[in-house]
Amino acid sequence: MGIEGLGFDELEGVSPSFAEALYRRYRADPQSVEADWRTYFQALEATVSGPSWARSNWPLSDTDALTAGLDPTQMEVAAKPAKGAKPAPAVESAAAPAADVTAAALDSIRASTLIRTYRVRGHLLADLDPLGLSKQGFPEDLNPEYHGFTEADMDRPIFLGGVLGFERATVREIIAVLRRNYCGKVGLEYMHIQDVEERMFLQQRMEGKDKEISFTPEGKKAILSKVIEGEQWEKFLARKYVGTKRFGLDGGESMIPALEAVLKYSGQAGVQEVVIGMAHRGRLNVLTNVMKKPYRVLFHEFAGGSANPEDVGGSGDVKYHLGTSTDREFDGNKIHLSLAPNPSHLEAADPVVLGKSRAKQTQLQDNERAKVLPILIHGDAAFAGQGIVMECFGFSGLRGYNTGGTVHFVINNQVGFTTSPQFARSSPYCSDIAKMVQAPILHVNGDDPEAVTFACKVATEFRARFKRDVVIDMWCYRRFGHNEGDEPGFTQPLMYEEIRKHPPVSKLYTERLVAQGLIDQAWLEKAEGDFVAYLEGEFEAGKSYKANKADWFEGEWAGLAAPREAVTERRAAASGVDREKLDTVAKLLTTVPAGLTVHKTLARILEAKRGMFESGEGFDWATAEALAFGTLLIDGYPVRLSGQDVGRGTFSQRHAVWTDQTDGHKYIPLSELDRRFQVLDSPLSEFGVLGFEYGYAGQSPKTLVLWEAQFGDFANGAQVMIDQFIAAGESKWLRANGLVMLLPPHPAPPDAAQFPQAFDHDDAQVAAAAQGGGIDDQRIPRRQPLQAHPERSECAG
Repeated sequence: MGIEGLGFDELEGVSPSFAEALYRRYRADPQSVEADWRTYFQALEATVSGPSWARSNWPLSDTDALTAGLDPTQMEVAAKPAKGAKPAPAVESAAAPAADVTAAALDSIRASTLIRTYRVRGHLLADLDPLGLSKQGFPEDLNPEYHGFTEADMDRPIFLGGVLGFERATVREIIAVLRRNYCGKVGLEYMHIQDVEERMFLQQRMEGKDKEISFTPEGKKAILSKVIEGEQWEKFLARKYVGTKRFGLDGGESMIPALEAVLKYSGQAGVQEVVIGMAHRGRLNVLTNVMKKPYRVLFHEFAGGSANPEDVGGSGDVKYHLGTSTDREFDGNKIHLSLAPNPSHLEAADPVVLGKSRAKQTQLQDNERAKVLPILIHGDAAFAGQGIVMECFGFSGLRGYNTGGTVHFVINNQVGFTTSPQFARSSPYCSDIAKMVQAPILHVNGDDPEAVTFACKVATEFRARFKRDVVIDMWCYRRFGHNEGDEPGFTQPLMYEEIRKHPPVSKLYTERLVAQGLIDQAWLEKAEGDFVAYLEGEFEAGKSYKANKADWFEGEWAGLAAPREAVTERRAAASGVDREKLDTVAKLLTTVPAGLTVHKTLARILEAKRGMFESGEGFDWATAEALAFGTLLIDGYPVRLSGQDVGRGTFSQRHAVWTDQTDGHKYIPLSELDRRFQVLDSPLSEFGVLGFEYGYAGQSPKTLVLWEAQFGDFANGAQVMIDQFIAAGESKWLRANGLVMLLPPHPAPPDAAQFPQAFDHDDAQVAAAAQGGGIDDQRIPRRQPLQAHPERSECAG
């Protein structure tokens, strides 16, 4: 098996029956096991057979006559054997009998497998459901009897070698610590992770006799204050707007201090930008209490007012779909926060958030993925049910799409609209999809704000250290129906009978802090009173509030503006490109560098391209496209092309990436002009990839961002993105976007290598498109031949 440097703690990956069988083989013949196991067993026996200061040759059994005469232990006369019997064997006086050593070693092996089982399955006994409705049987393998320990063995000290913080401990002590570590208000799933360093990182934060969730008195008061704000905000809206839909956070208020913790600890780790995506549940609470959108603006919108100035226009959207951005400071660390707008389609904003985050990282030259953090907030039913979640997890380790890990926070209401979990998924947990990328999952009881905040701290530290996705699954409940006017008792009568009796999070946590002597009733009344009074003031201010500034064409979009012409008018302008630039690009597109062996067919294609440039005739689509990309790069505009098989092209027409035929390394000619040219073969996804590129283009308007469907009708798989974001995002949310979609014909034309003639637009027009022109008739190919000109030539747009 070969376990290098095997120690007690590393035995957690081995089954008890295998280890015991191996040990028995070692006892019979030490040379029959591998050297690492032999070393381990030798060390184990040396430790369990006696104290660390014991010596195998003491006391002496063979001394001189004088010493023997003075030593009472050597004066004892040996008993004579019975007539005909053999003499009794010598008694081992210094070392423990072999049977005792074997028993002690087996105890240690069994204890290690017991500990490992709690690491793997302890979460099944965790106290996660605030309502107590989720029934989980006691897993047989978490019983000590399963591992060979009887009641008589429970108080026998066993060697652990420092595991759990014990040198030696009884089975009873071991189980008590494991239950406290893994079966409390936080249940950790992490043993599916293959990376040992990642497992040890999480283990060190959860496991040990002295490990517990603890916060300072000031920290506990801060947590309670945020819970109060979240709860009182929902109650205030319920009083002022009776029966109005708000998709409140009632029952999940612990998320507010939890998100504050993610932001705080991320700031300490160097994060400068946070991009958040979420659906409608709790969105108004996040907008105001996390994003700090002025309460008066929300009250203005509740009263029917527009979020935008009257002269801006647009259809607008319901208030629980809108986004915002703000700057906040945590312990001296400034963080810019963005909350992406979303449609009713649950999880549809996820890839948009990831694309936007990746673009921000590119702009900040954040190659370590340490300065920009994406946070996605999910519902339990959507997290398990929406396929786009899987697509986004699939991006997490891919070149061109990786964002250095996403913090996923699941508001687990234990119901989806009217559908109970047993009908909504086939997996034990709603979060099991995350195991596809070996993400750690922290299940936590939402009635314990300290536990939720602790889980977020661990998750944020994990992401900062390993740049990988992590999931917090907060079990809570939805105090009202799917919306505030819905009757949940039709379908979940037992759940809602329990919810009606269940005290709110603030009451439970207040009682806890009162019992600890940290606050009293007067503190609570003042905290609630002050916040409600502030809301009353904002409510009055909202009556006269008027939006005087539209939230668009700022930041990276500064200097750009909405088109002044009607959408039906053509906005192309006369333009061209210098012949010198075309020649520069042409040479690069047709020159094979030394040391690169290209495919023989590609060599013929390159030869044909040289003929095009020499004659000025017969330009095909792919060549014109490459000229457009190249001249844009010369002018300083980055280009990002992604989609299925875009490097070669569906019809072998593009060949933007050349592969060496001898060793397989890649060469991208246009990257020699500017390393910001990206051509990315995407996963086999349309919905997720198009959403990602939409998010990227929205954040980076001066980059030409293109998504190409493998075939044109494959765009059907991304119809939600087209309808809800590309076609309607500017009207609903004032979010302009310059994404370009390329839709090759399907089936292929008879001569697949000869594409339609180039656009009659040039790179300046493409640059204009990249600066926010939107998807309009600038992208419609017009079948006019490319014209050469002595000074300037038009190229593809």
